[in-house]
Amino acid sequence: MAEQRHDAPILQVNNLKKYFSHKGGIFGTAMEEKETPAKAGKGVVKAVDGVSFSIAPGKTLGLVGESGCGKTTVGRTVIGLYSPTTGSVIYKGVDLAKARGELRARNRRQMQMVFQDPYASLNPRMTVGDIVGEPIDIHRLASNKKERLEKIQELLKMVGLNPEHINRYPHEFSGGQRQRIGIARALAVEPDLIVCDEPVSAVDVSIQAQIVNMLERLQDELGLTYMIIAHDLSMIKYISDHVAVMYLGKIVELVTSENLYANPLHPYTKALLSAVPIADPVVERRRRRILLEGDVPSPMNPPPGCRFHTRCNRVLPVCREEEPPMTSLGQGQWVACHNL
Repeated sequence: MAEQRHDAPILQVNNLKKYFSHKGGIFGTAMEEKETPAKAGKGVVKAVDGVSFSIAPGKTLGLVGESGCGKTTVGRTVIGLYSPTTGSVIYKGVDLAKARGELRARNRRQMQMVFQDPYASLNPRMTVGDIVGEPIDIHRLASNKKERLEKIQELLKMVGLNPEHINRYPHEFSGGQRQRIGIARALAVEPDLIVCDEPVSAVDVSIQAQIVNMLERLQDELGLTYMIIAHDLSMIKYISDHVAVMYLGKIVELVTSENLYANPLHPYTKALLSAVPIADPVVERRRRRILLEGDVPSPMNPPPGCRFHTRCNRVLPVCREEEPPMTSLGQGQWVACHNL
């Protein structure tokens, strides 16, 4: 296994693409990039189309954008639930597509995912103890039943649940408690990186802050690295170190959390931020909301040039013809826009 340098990113994603075949309105299996729609006889959905980013150990990357922009597909491809059409996912210096045997299994174990829907992601026929204990059993992390029970009870305490509820079933818990169970399951294999897919969108507003604060506490205590997928920019601002803004399968702006909110540069980023409510009523009345006209184009037939040009209020002729490259503007800010 390659030695991990202290200054090296724990996760490096390079020009990641994930395409799906499309027929009769149902997504099929992933299609290799070299195959053309004409050759395969089907359309191709370009869910993720050339995404690159990195995450430093112990840090949090927020991935934001409208529904359907490819955020969840990025997360599932990074974690290994989907295979990349092209591009690479490098974890601790190892290309996961090329890793084999024990090395592959160990790296996969160290990367876990917390799913969006706590109602669908937990098996209703399994007790909480079996749900949290299943990954412990699979990876043989307990030498006997007593050690297994102690690990499960400790994990439940860690996420704020009563260990005495170990024999209860998911339907006996609230949405927020179920999400905590999902987090405990992800922590069971002692991961280094956790991908959280909309971790608070399916729980009550009153519980969301508790979940976010718990994730921060766990990161401090366990040294976790997060990739958090969300559409709530307020939550992303609070918890993330860096933010990547996605639109129609591509990252259009990648920046530190502070700079993103202080100086957003891409027109799409500005439009998203203008929709975030501000607690100060005076400031809220004075600021101008940026309304995006039209619909998001189909990922089966994305527009040429800049993919945002069909909805942009600052479009230039070059935007319709040439795709803007990601350009560094200093201070860790990268933007893909011709009009800077």
